[in-house]
Amino acid sequence: MNDPAAYLGAYKALGAGLAVIALFGVGLGIGNIFSSLINSVARNPSARDAVFPIGILGFALTEAVALFALLIAFLILFA
Repeated sequence: MNDPAAYLGAYKALGAGLAVIALFGVGLGIGNIFSSLINSVARNPSARDAVFPIGILGFALTEAVALFALLIAFLILFA
């Protein structure tokens, strides 16, 4: 019973769960990006063409963090 290999599955699940905590921050970041985008376009509609590509770039970079977190979680679980 004191063999650490017996607990390997539990350790993997715990590590993957901790790796997915980053998704909470990603959700907050994406919400913040789009709320700022909507707020800036509502204040100055003529700036939409300049602000929208920057908002989409911010979304893509923030979503990349989510994909990295999922990749790490899957590596922990299945490697």
